[in-house]
Amino acid sequence: MQSLPIYQIDAFTDRLFGGNPAAVVPLEHWLDERLMQAIALENNLSETAFFVPVDDGYEIRWFTPTREVPLCGHATLASAWVIFEHLQPTGSRLLFRSASGPLAVEKRADGWLELDFPSIPSMPRDTPPELANALGVQPEACFTVEKDANTLVLLGDEAAVRRLQPDITAIGAMADLGLGIIVTAAGTECDFVSRYFAPAGGIEEDPVTGSTHCVLAPFWATRLGRRQLRARQVSARGGTLHCELRNVGDEARVAIAGQAVPYLEGRIFLP
Repeated sequence: MQSLPIYQIDAFTDRLFGGNPAAVVPLEHWLDERLMQAIALENNLSETAFFVPVDDGYEIRWFTPTREVPLCGHATLASAWVIFEHLQPTGSRLLFRSASGPLAVEKRADGWLELDFPSIPSMPRDTPPELANALGVQPEACFTVEKDANTLVLLGDEAAVRRLQPDITAIGAMADLGLGIIVTAAGTECDFVSRYFAPAGGIEEDPVTGSTHCVLAPFWATRLGRRQLRARQVSARGGTLHCELRNVGDEARVAIAGQAVPYLEGRIFLP
């Protein structure tokens, strides 16, 4: 019988049972995609990350319970925590190779882990008339996020984002929204808040979503005229992220920093 190590880490939080839980499965070599998908479904978390060592770091892939995705922030943060704590305890920087290109992670002196992620632009679009009914509130504006197939929705204030009780079935039936909707507003005790609903990806609401901040950071940096931003994802579990918009040569990048807390360590038994 084959067995694999597995870790479950709460990401973007400094307390247990907060943030976004991710499963992390270190591998020596890639498994069949169907098996990785079956493991992700069995874990029943928003994301399970698998990684294998390569010459300059690790290759990483992410699976929701229903599909593989090209980018995931919280499961990358969780994977980096596992590597720094268990595989490379003397390290402070590592590189992941992914479907979204190279992703560096740095362990800062304050203990926070900083992800170097792509900056993803958004473009104004017409608000679908049925979206207000699905959300239960009229959006201030709506934006297309073509690169990661999401829709960004701006609401009037933080309270509206917190109160949101959307019709998940209706949102999932709206094909032109893409994988999911990122709902955001200016924050009261931080620069901006958000929530993320992705029923098309098998996730009704994601507790804390690092990858959506690749969209949110440049969006709010332009609106607020600042490159350093404090963010809060105001799901029931909640999570805190520090973001900074950076230029690396001709490429815009987003540094996304967060904390992580371990929940469990065990083994997966396979026939």
